[in-house]
Amino acid sequence: MVIALIKVSVVIMTRDEEKNLPRCLQAVQKDFDDIIVFDSNSTDRTVEISRDYGAHIEDFQWNGTYPKKRQYFLDSIQTKYDYIFFVDADEQVTPELIAEIQMLDWSCAGYFVQGVYNWRGISLRHGLKNNKLALFNRHQFEFPEVSDLGSFCMGEMEGHYQPVLKPDYKQESLGMLQNSLHHFAYDDEEKWLKRHEKYAIWEAGMIATKAYPREDNMWRDMLKSAFRHMPMRGWVAFFHSYLFKLGFFDGKAGLDFANSRKQYYQMVDQSLWRFKNQ
Repeated sequence: MVIALIKVSVVIMTRDEEKNLPRCLQAVQKDFDDIIVFDSNSTDRTVEISRDYGAHIEDFQWNGTYPKKRQYFLDSIQTKYDYIFFVDADEQVTPELIAEIQMLDWSCAGYFVQGVYNWRGISLRHGLKNNKLALFNRHQFEFPEVSDLGSFCMGEMEGHYQPVLKPDYKQESLGMLQNSLHHFAYDDEEKWLKRHEKYAIWEAGMIATKAYPREDNMWRDMLKSAFRHMPMRGWVAFFHSYLFKLGFFDGKAGLDFANSRKQYYQMVDQSLWRFKNQ
């Protein structure tokens, strides 16, 4: 029996992603009807790999202002379908998630997808999960503009916040998919540290200037806001992942991952202290 391709446009943001991209593309190439790689002047084999997997390639050159990369895509790049699925190059869509998307009735304007962390080669079954609004109707959502253009370590991509429903679509509902995608969050310690040092400085600037946008969900917005101003957030993040979310069941990998959460938020707090005392 021939199964019809999924009528969703998969969009993969890239910049020098030759290491991660084959795994990402291989997972989606046989099931989705439209795959687009949106590339920021890669100097490695990213574009060549994209062509090898039959993806359509679009180029992005950021001019330092808004819109940033994802919103620019929504504003300017044509897709075959209204529903798009933003997948990061270091993520891998699972067969179970693909099967779930095939069966959707599309009653919601957008769907949250849960990311399961792959840490040092081990897929974590417990601990923190990364829920993001990644599958949605492109005409009904937008990424907020925030006051980060002058922030150090600010980049071309929207930061760690979700797209929101446009004013005319606030009544639309959101769904949560039950199956996950894998997020390969760790390559090596040096790269992880450099990447998260930049994230931490950017996030500290966002907190210091109160630039984070409000979430559509009131309770999620309250929880995130409370966490940003919580003392000793590093330890809170550690115990949340390792104990409350049962990360200890993942053994040493679960402990290492919980420690990485603690380390990251300690870096954020150190950067925030420097912002307040400079």
